[in-house]
Amino acid sequence: MDVPPDFLCPISMELMKDPVTIATGLSYERKNIEKWFFTYKKKTCPATMQSIKNFDVTPNHNLKRLILAWQNQNKASQSCSSSSSPSPSVKHDDMLSLLKTIESSPFKVSSLKKLRSIIEIGDEIINTDFILSSGVEVLVQIIVQILYESHDFVTFRACEEALGVLQQLPLSAEERTFELLSKQESIKSMAIMLQRGSAEGRLYTITIFQKMSKSNYDWNFVTQDQGIDFFKSLLELVSDEICTKASSRALDVLIDILGSSKKSRLKAIEAGAVCVLIELLPDSNRSSKCEKALVLLKLLCECAEGRQALVEHGMAIAAISKKMLHVSDTTTKIAVKILWLICSLHPTDIVLEEMLVYGSVKKLLALLHIDGRSSTKDKVLKMFKLHGNLWKRYPCFPYEMKEYLALVDDSR
Repeated sequence: MDVPPDFLCPISMELMKDPVTIATGLSYERKNIEKWFFTYKKKTCPATMQSIKNFDVTPNHNLKRLILAWQNQNKASQSCSSSSSPSPSVKHDDMLSLLKTIESSPFKVSSLKKLRSIIEIGDEIINTDFILSSGVEVLVQIIVQILYESHDFVTFRACEEALGVLQQLPLSAEERTFELLSKQESIKSMAIMLQRGSAEGRLYTITIFQKMSKSNYDWNFVTQDQGIDFFKSLLELVSDEICTKASSRALDVLIDILGSSKKSRLKAIEAGAVCVLIELLPDSNRSSKCEKALVLLKLLCECAEGRQALVEHGMAIAAISKKMLHVSDTTTKIAVKILWLICSLHPTDIVLEEMLVYGSVKKLLALLHIDGRSSTKDKVLKMFKLHGNLWKRYPCFPYEMKEYLALVDDSR
């Protein structure tokens, strides 16, 4: 059974356990909205982006009772036969009726929510039926309206709900859906949603962008048209500690964009990407998120501007060093690549000292003890050949490591 949209926290998009209401009359999961107000110091309603002055939250007991009642009903229905589900033909009729209403009525949000509940089933026949019924064309027309009525709240909400439907659909470069969403008007509209939309709207948008990345979308237009603001929007999502889905998907999109365009790397650096990614590392305990952040840092450090930004960040070396030999083999390999780029192309005395103080040098030596030869081990050897004599002069360099380093020198 699909979760009713009103039971989901607009920030995390998860079922609420402790719903509270704020000054705008909307309800959120208590821990999420308190974090929004008091940790992130936001002064807006996440769903509507309305400015608010009263940050009090009131328990929504009625909503909590409804959620509990729905959960009990859901448990009971699971024991029933699935044969009671409506047939695809019934869904087809409902879908056509909703599409007609959406096209003709100025009040589209309610019908779009019902449409989303149908598409959310994930049935391939229903999805195909929706596309063949020109459903994508209808929704794209709603999306592009914010280019002309961007300050109209009703238009903005309809756009969010339309994106909520479209993000459920599979995307392939050969399909009509991808073609329509790739048009310049569609991309511009989604970029606006990424910058100014609610938490829910931004999640829908970044989900579509992630699917477009997997279908080899060319990002040149949007990066040139939107410039640094586009990267700032992506980086804001990367920093989102509440909605981990949005953060992970934003990282995927950035990897795709920066991996194929050096110009985009410069824009990302100017938008503050190096600082955001470094500050993400200490809290990224999941290997996938940590690896993605380090991949992006490695790409940025291939530019002189990126290396400069990393060197100037006081905690960069410490954050990268901590992840070596701690998270995964992949993380260690990427971290070594970053340090090699810095050591070979931007080796300031301060950075070399930080590598010693924060344990980078000790971990690099540990990698030399690993049997066999690898590109990672070769980079480590090159770093010691470049800077080993400097590190040996520091009083904090361990004596036993000096002996091992002497063996490395003899092997040159």
